[in-house]
Parts: sequence; C-alpha cells; structure tokens
Amino acid sequence: MTPVLSLRGATKRFGGLVAVNELDFDVAEHEVLGLIGPNGSGKSTTLNLISGALPPTAGTISLRGSVISGLPAQDIARRGVARTFQLVRLLPSMTVLENVMAGAVFGHRRRWGHDAEAQAMRVLDLVGLSRRAQAPVGSLTYIDTKRVELARTLAGEPKVLLLDEWLAGLNPTELEEGIALIRRLRDEGRTIILVEHVMDAIRSLCDRCVVMSSGSKIAEGETEEVLNDPGVIEAYLGVEEPAHA
Repeated sequence: MTPVLSLRGATKRFGGLVAVNELDFDVAEHEVLGLIGPNGSGKSTTLNLISGALPPTAGTISLRGSVISGLPAQDIARRGVARTFQLVRLLPSMTVLENVMAGAVFGHRRRWGHDAEAQAMRVLDLVGLSRRAQAPVGSLTYIDTKRVELARTLAGEPKVLLLDEWLAGLNPTELEEGIALIRRLRDEGRTIILVEHVMDAIRSLCDRCVVMSSGSKIAEGETEEVLNDPGVIEAYLGVEEPAHA
C-alpha cells in the first residue's frame, strides 16, 4: 500500500548549516507518527518542508505518491496537508466561528456559506468549543486559542495533520485535556505527525517514532522500542535540565 506521506532524502540547508540532512521516512494511513529530538534537531524545519513553508534544498516529499515538495504552501494545503504552529496564529479581528470557517473555506475540501459554517460548528464541537463560537478570540484562555487553531486546521478535512508542539505551555490539567483531544483524533482514524517534547503524550499517542538529532534521523521504530534505545536516551532523553531548587 502506498504511504500517505513519504520523505526521501529531504534536505534543507541555510548557507553552511544543514538543518535537515537526507531525511527518509514514511507515514501510513491512520498512523500517528512522533517526530522527536532535542531542541534544534530539525523537527519544525521538517514540518516546514512538508507543509511548503520552506522549499527543500534536495530530496522529495510525496503525498499519496505525488510529489508535493517545491509547491507553494497553499497548494499543499489544498492537497490535504494542514498544520498548527508553535506560536498560535489566529485572526484577531474575527470571532471563534469565523476563524474556523476560514479553515473550511481555504482548506483541502473547500466549503462556502452555510456549509462552511456547519462544518466549523462540527469541529468546534469536536474540540469542545461550540459554546464559545461567537466569542472574540481575544477573550480566550491559552488552551482555547490552541483549540481554535486546531479546529481551523481540521475544518478543511486534511489528509495529514501536522501538530507542532501543540501541547507546549499547557498546565497539567490542560495537558490531560490536550492529550485526550489528540487521542480522540487518533481514534477517528486521522493521520498525524506529532512534534512533541511531552513524553507522556508520545508514549500514549504514537504508533511509531522518528528521532532526529542535529538534522539527521538517528532512530525509527515502534515508540517504546525507540524510547528505550540507548542512542536515543543519550541524544535526547538523557539531556534534561537540572531541577531548580
């Protein structure tokens, strides 16, 4: 079976810096793939290559067998790749509903008018925000702004969902809610690449993991196997900040 997404030799150079170095991996239909590694290892740059925010210097990225690398970001979005960002980017002059409708209008499956509004309400209900549909986005808590961004991304019915540290900055209660929400998406059969530092989330959500270090893939496999790999522990899990007194 053809993978939903394939990277072959994906490389990104910024002058003399190689941010992503000949990266290969596949993502299967309905799979949640964890993309993990220390800060600066190239994870977000990889998502930028997949989503079209950056063109690769070399290599190819394919969606269902068709090469998408090098296409403009809006074309890749319309083919079915959608993402969230580390820094939430909402449309501040619009309500929650209007923000999510924008995803329905400009996403993979484009909807208009009442159809777009109905789709926006469906995904707001999914993320637990249907009661705040008419609220201005400036009135939302931090986790609710993240919910709106996720709902806007889902409104376009993407084939592949890229979540770039979506759980970052949440308090313990919000973190539990966030993991439960991503689990709900997984259980619906969505295909997700999850860039995350929260190991509880990686363990409970991901079928497989790809581990990056200094731009290169250093491990790939089933989640528990990868997280117990001595090389991964040395490169990533063993590099923890000391607790502050």
